[in-house]
Amino acid sequence: MNYSIQNDHLKISVQETGAELCQIQSTVTGKDFLWNADPAVWASYAPVLFPVIGAIKNGFVKYKGGEYAVPRHGMVRNNANVKLTSQTADSLTFTLKYSEETLAIYPFQFEFQITYRLDGKKVVIDHKVINHGGSEMLFSLGGHPAFKCPLHEDEVYEDYYLEFEAIENDSTWILEKSGLVGNTTKPVLEHTNVLHLNGHLFDNDALIFKHLISKQVSLRSTRSGQVITVYYKDFPYLGIWAKAGGNPKNHFVCIEPWLGIADSDDSDQNFETKEGILKLEAGGTFEASFKIEINE
Repeated sequence: MNYSIQNDHLKISVQETGAELCQIQSTVTGKDFLWNADPAVWASYAPVLFPVIGAIKNGFVKYKGGEYAVPRHGMVRNNANVKLTSQTADSLTFTLKYSEETLAIYPFQFEFQITYRLDGKKVVIDHKVINHGGSEMLFSLGGHPAFKCPLHEDEVYEDYYLEFEAIENDSTWILEKSGLVGNTTKPVLEHTNVLHLNGHLFDNDALIFKHLISKQVSLRSTRSGQVITVYYKDFPYLGIWAKAGGNPKNHFVCIEPWLGIADSDDSDQNFETKEGILKLEAGGTFEASFKIEINE
């Protein structure tokens, strides 16, 4: 089931299964800004990532003498146990709580909440993690929104570029075919704040940035100007991804704020020392947000 809210600028819809944002639409022009989840290309809109980001080495983590098969990108994505728990005129909150089923693959008594709020021309995505257990909890979380690109019939993919708020010098970490982060890097942003999109940019999978200065990035067109800005001040990692070889007239680009990262190829699989892992004390609460602004 989908739930929707709208204001004078935007309408958004969210699937209850997986708490997945599935529509950002202008209430002025009727234009849609999210990818349409075409199953022939990539059958998702904006998956929610928790409690891991990306691939786990050998499919499991090690914790306190046990092995836990946490799925790729975690357990919220496509999960029918996620439920709408609050709705107001300008917000939707969805919740997933621990169960015997989750404890078998993730040994923590968690409560995960995600709230989608409308604030003018912005969609605000608030994350809350509560540790109901009696010991420290380990987790990562992130977003994976896919934006339609190009947005207009007279445009092509190569008309678009990403503009970071600061001049950057950062390389992407190369992903192995397994989805694990390798030990090699490739220069991508060299004394520039612009990254041009093209059909081969994602031939080696996602671009993974660990050391960006910028805390916002805009998707812009050389023809129609600034369209979408993502603000991610709470998130130290950023992924940029699109399906390699996709139809350039029916394509997308994902801008992914992460609190965490996929396992490295040389990971020892120890959950407690995993790169980017967050630690939450017993009874504690953690919150983080990112925002999507639409400018037509």
